[in-house]
Amino acid sequence: MIKYIGSKRRLVPWICAVVDALEGVETVLDLFSGTSRVGRALKERGYHVTANDHNTYAWVLARCYVQADADRVAGEARERLAALRGLEPRDGWFTETYCRRSRYFHPDNGARIEAVREAIHLQDLDPDVEAVLLTALMKAADKVDSTTGVQMAYLKQWAPRAMNELSLEMPPLLPGGGRALQQEAWEAATVKADLAYLDPPYNQHNYRGNYHVWETLVNWDEPEVYGVACKRTDCRTLKSPFNFKAGIRPALERVLDALDTRYVLISFSDEGRITRDEMESMLGERGHVAVFEAEHPRYVGARIGIYNPQGEKVGRVGRLTNREHLFLLARNGADLQGIDLGAVASGAPRSAPRDRDDSRNLGYPLDRSWI
Repeated sequence: MIKYIGSKRRLVPWICAVVDALEGVETVLDLFSGTSRVGRALKERGYHVTANDHNTYAWVLARCYVQADADRVAGEARERLAALRGLEPRDGWFTETYCRRSRYFHPDNGARIEAVREAIHLQDLDPDVEAVLLTALMKAADKVDSTTGVQMAYLKQWAPRAMNELSLEMPPLLPGGGRALQQEAWEAATVKADLAYLDPPYNQHNYRGNYHVWETLVNWDEPEVYGVACKRTDCRTLKSPFNFKAGIRPALERVLDALDTRYVLISFSDEGRITRDEMESMLGERGHVAVFEAEHPRYVGARIGIYNPQGEKVGRVGRLTNREHLFLLARNGADLQGIDLGAVASGAPRSAPRDRDDSRNLGYPLDRSWI
């Protein structure tokens, strides 16, 4: 997976434990899928997942990790990746914009990235195969970037990893089906499912601005850019109400009212624009609520420090940890009786899945040290 603010890498076992504890959940709707880390984990555990995100790069990741069936596309994807590894570098618009005008990648790697992306663009590919190749390219580029984890700025001096050679690797695909959507959350909320998982933006920074290079890489549209960071101009106009204090609660209520699920699971930090009490009150009007809480390290950029667009360290980080909350809402006739909430809160996994095969227990042992 790529470096990502709000990544649920360490919270995935906990989230899965909550979903596993609920009777009758077969289908999950992930409305703010981001890197699809949660959606992929749930697919691996046997759930049918619909992943949604309005950003194109996130939709590509969801097509790779949730929608693509490894049994169908992995063979072709491996063959095409092998051919892409042998391409000659191509120094053009992308390299000029993101390696010279700005410094996200060393020009040598920028030209390699550009050659691979242009070759993908020129091929008539199955959409899911294309998503696998683009995901491989994003992952490879992420490993040789020169940022603190977001694309709002880049380092003044090249990061050591920026000098490594770009290396394309096959993403870890899963067998079976899934679905990837690119809609606004309140539009995708009408998809029927047993459980909806929500991980909405929680502060003023929109993800398109934080990861505008990925948006350009997957769209391959040579957009007009602005500023030292060479952001896409649509970062100025395409705003989400979830990024604004006045907009987040009405937007979240709109989503909740559009959902047709028995359960809603919301991941939200104490850094967010809705307090725990406000969230409990809002959800309590719609059904039965349980809340789980854990301390969690802040994103990698906070630990590294705060940098301006010129790559110079500025300011001081206020804190290095936050409190992550999982809000579980049971509605439409469902309740929380019979659920071992204590086991979920402690992070204890079930010894075996109920009425399912053992795939639900593969790969995600719970790490209690951080709960």
